Amino acid sequence: EAPSWTHWLGTDQFGRDQLSRIIFGARTALIVGFSCAIVASAAGLVLGVGSAYFRGRLDLYLQGVLDVVMAFPLIIMALAVVAIFGTGVHNVIVAITIPLIPRCARVVRSSALSIREVPYIDAARACGFGHSRIIVRHMVPNVMAPFLILLTAFVGQAILAEATLSYLGLGVQEPVPAWGLMLQGGAEEYASTAPWIAIFPGLAIALTVFGFSLFGDALRDALDPKLRDR
Repeated sequence: EAPSWTHWLGTDQFGRDQLSRIIFGARTALIVGFSCAIVASAAGLVLGVGSAYFRGRLDLYLQGVLDVVMAFPLIIMALAVVAIFGTGVHNVIVAITIPLIPRCARVVRSSALSIREVPYIDAARACGFGHSRIIVRHMVPNVMAPFLILLTAFVGQAILAEATLSYLGLGVQEPVPAWGLMLQGGAEEYASTAPWIAIFPGLAIALTVFGFSLFGDALRDALDPKLRDR
């Protein structure tokens, strides 16, 4: 059924209200997006700061592993993980989180390396502070700016990746509402006869990802002193 006063965004091929499904699909997208972003960013923060602080063989081996993971595009790695563990919301979260971790770790490590060389870190070591205290009290707070920017960016990337997996039939499965599934059902069979089935979920994905991208840019401008002073 086409959009009307009864169904503002129309109904899908099974007569289900599009607006209701988009709203419930937003819950799925945000759960996946924030879960992947928080877990990947937290793991990347630990690996990045630890690698930069301890250096040596730990840094060498860890960077080698991260390079191997980053050699594969995010969606390809996610497809491989889903193929191993299966579909479903929890497995999709795992599949998207794994390739996001090295991306955060590399950026955090880069910031932490510059902080490791500042005089007050040497002064903290000279005072006899332990490694954990130096990392938690001096290094982690100084890498929070890039960490928060990455956290925001990862939400949008994870939502887009989840929609892609669901569209391919390898992500969230029915009866759980997901924008990728809605897009799949509308694009394949009803693109010409009922285009609203695919248009509105596509707009939801695009606007959500674009919104998180804008928020990330604004956060970067607010946290970067060079950009803030312009």
